Amino acid sequence: MYAKVIKWISWVLLILGAAIGVYGFIVGFTANNDAPVDYVLYWAYAMVAVAIIAVLLGVVVINTINDPKNLLKLGIGIVAILAIVGVAYMLAPGTPAVGYLGEPVSDATLKLTDTILNLTYLCCGGAILSIVIGGIITATRK
Repeated sequence: MYAKVIKWISWVLLILGAAIGVYGFIVGFTANNDAPVDYVLYWAYAMVAVAIIAVLLGVVVINTINDPKNLLKLGIGIVAILAIVGVAYMLAPGTPAVGYLGEPVSDATLKLTDTILNLTYLCCGGAILSIVIGGIITATRK
């Protein structure tokens, strides 16, 4: 029963996302304003928020039902993620872009942008490292 509900919800979200994307693409070329792009970005923000909430609630509910001790592992994972984001924030310099001649950007925006860049670099490095280590482990097991 739940699988069918999730399947239908996924189809509805896919159709809505595609419709908003096509709308933004078509109107974006014909209009001189940023409203279509804003709609697409707001939809993307909403989908990311729904996905995060669904995953967290699903994990919490399933872990609570199956084994309440797993909630401790979840809490440790969340604290670890917050610590990594905190370190990335502390390492972010927040300096203005060299050669930028537009309107001045606030220090908070610069710091947030640098934090996101640091997290992106960290995630890319972790992905490359996991691919290399996974390949080594697979090669040594055979």
